[in-house]
Amino acid sequence: MGLKDDLIEAKTQALLIQGVDPDNIDTSVGTAIEVEANLMTEAIVNFLTNVEFKITQLKANVVLEDFSIPPQQADVLPTVQSIDIPYPAGVPAAAVPVPLNPSSLRNGVLTKTIDVGKDAGGLESTGYVYIGEDPDSQDDFDVEDESGQREFTTVKLFREDIEDLL
Repeated sequence: MGLKDDLIEAKTQALLIQGVDPDNIDTSVGTAIEVEANLMTEAIVNFLTNVEFKITQLKANVVLEDFSIPPQQADVLPTVQSIDIPYPAGVPAAAVPVPLNPSSLRNGVLTKTIDVGKDAGGLESTGYVYIGEDPDSQDDFDVEDESGQREFTTVKLFREDIEDLL
């Protein structure tokens, strides 16, 4: 059954409650009940298609799928020697001991702390927010066009949310 049929059935039940003989209830095409059901269906459809539905609250985890931090500067310690650094003939590379916390050394390079915030700039990442079943990857959906929006987006109206409007 559809909306029109539900409206015809509601009208029929109302007439039966009023004591109308079921044999006197005509719901065929062109009768007053059928025309009224058509008009009411159109009015309801017109209302629903002109209402602007909005998501007024969203609470969901953000899953970062790809995370890219621009190249970071590092301090090369003076104790690092390389054949890539040319020294004048007969002058050895300086070996100056630097008292550092050994846990901060990585192959002779002291890296800077990476402190990335949304306002710090330089952070590029992609990801997705979802409600319902996790699509596992942003490659599993595309909502760039109307077709994708229809396939991957659902908005529902729950009756208990509109009881005061009925």
